[in-house]
Amino acid sequence: MSNSNTTPSNNSSSTDMLSTSAISTNAIETDFVQWFRNAAPYINAFRNQTFVIYFSGDVLADNEFPSFVHDISLLNSLGVKLVLVHGARSQIDKRLTDLGIKSEYVHGLRVTDSKTMQVIKEASGCIRLNIEALFTTSLKYTPMAGSQINIISGNFVIAKPKGIIDGIDYLHTGDIRKIDTHSFLRSLSAGDVILLSPVGYSPTGESFNINGEDLATQSSIELKADKLIFIDDSNGIRDENNKLLRDLTVNELKELIQSGAISENIKRHYQRIIHACESGVERVHMINRNIDGSLLLELFTQDGIGTLVSTDHLEDIRKATIDDVNGIIELIQPLEESGMLVKRSRERLETEINNFYVIERENSIIGCVALYIADNAMQAEVACMAIAPEYQSQGRGEKLFSHICKQSAKMGLKALFILTTQATHWFMEHGFVKKTLADLPSEKQALYNYQRNSAVYIKSL
Repeated sequence: MSNSNTTPSNNSSSTDMLSTSAISTNAIETDFVQWFRNAAPYINAFRNQTFVIYFSGDVLADNEFPSFVHDISLLNSLGVKLVLVHGARSQIDKRLTDLGIKSEYVHGLRVTDSKTMQVIKEASGCIRLNIEALFTTSLKYTPMAGSQINIISGNFVIAKPKGIIDGIDYLHTGDIRKIDTHSFLRSLSAGDVILLSPVGYSPTGESFNINGEDLATQSSIELKADKLIFIDDSNGIRDENNKLLRDLTVNELKELIQSGAISENIKRHYQRIIHACESGVERVHMINRNIDGSLLLELFTQDGIGTLVSTDHLEDIRKATIDDVNGIIELIQPLEESGMLVKRSRERLETEINNFYVIERENSIIGCVALYIADNAMQAEVACMAIAPEYQSQGRGEKLFSHICKQSAKMGLKALFILTTQATHWFMEHGFVKKTLADLPSEKQALYNYQRNSAVYIKSL
C-alpha cells in the first residue's frame, strides 16, 4: 500500500518538474522571439547610420566596460558607423592627486598649466591604448569572436587656446577650431571605428585640453550624425517629481532650463544637447552608465531606458497609408477578438485605409482611428479607435481624438457620431451625448447591426 502510493507521487512530481521546465523554457523562447521581432525594424533602420557616442571616464573604470565594448562591436557588425569619444576627468584627477598637483577650476573649466597638460596627455594615451587592447583581445571569448574591428585614432581635432577670460588665462585649456571630417568619413566608410580623446592639437605643435562632451557634440554636428549619445552618471532628464522624461523636444528642454531648477553644470550639458539638435542632429540620447546593456536597451527597445531629445516629437499623428495596414491589424486584432471592435478583413482595411489616422512612434503604429464621412457631408462616424495597451492612460487617445476633431472642423462637418458597446463613458467625457438610431444618417441606419445592439452617441462640432 505504501509503495503503491509513493511511486505515483514521485512520477507525478517528475512530470510536474519537466512540465514546469518546459513552460519556463517556452516562456524564455517566446520573450526572445518577441524581442527580436521588435528589434528588427531598428536593426534595419540603423544600418549605415552614424552614431557619435560619448562615455565618461567613470565608464572606463567599471568592471562592465568589456561588456560595453562588446555592445559597441555588435553595433559595428550591424553596419552602424561609430565615432567614440572618451572622457578622462576621473583618471586625470587621480593622477594629479597622486602627484600632489592641485587642480584649479574657474567657471567650471579646468585651468591647464604645463604640468597638468602632461598628466592629461599621459592619462588620455593610457586610456586610448587600453580601449584599443580591449577591442582586440576581449572579443575572443564573446559571441563577436572572429570579428576584426579596426580602431582609428589620430590628430583629427585642431584646437586653439581658450585664452584669457575675465582676467583668467586658461593656458592649455582649449576650444575646438576644426575637425577633420574628410578623414572621418573615409575611415567610417571603410568600416573603422574612430576613437577620439579629449585632446586637440594646434598647427604650431601645441596640445590642448578640450572638453570631451563638447568634442562629441561638435563631431556629431560636423558629421551630420544621426544620433549623439551620452553615457555617464546622469540618470536621464527628470521632471520636478523626479520622474524620468523618456522623450522631449528641444523646446521642452529649453523650458526646463528657463525654470531655473537645474545647476549650472547640468544647464551647460542641456545647452550642448540643444545646440546639437538645432544644428541638424535629430536625436540625442542620455543614458545611465550603471545599467548593464544600457546602450542596447536604449537603441533596440521602443521606449528605451534613458531620455531622448529630438527636434520634434517622436510621435506623429498622420493620415494612414497602405503601408500601415499590418500595424493597424496588429493593434486592433485583440480588440476585435474581445468584441470591442467590429472585425475587419485585410481587404476591407486596404480599401478603407484613406479613412484612417494613426499615431506612429519610431516606425511602429501605437494608435489608430477611422473617420467615415456620411453621404450628407455634414456628419462623420468615428470608428475603430485603438491605443496600444502599453501607451494607454497617457493621453494618446485624447490627442488622437482632438486631431480628428480639428480635421473634421476643417472639412466643414457639423457633428461626429459613434456606435459603441463598451466605451460609452470615455466618449461621454469627451462631449458625446446619447442619441437614438433615428438620429444617424439614413445609410448608417440601414447598416445597423441589431445583434451588437451598439449605443449611439453624437457630438456637435
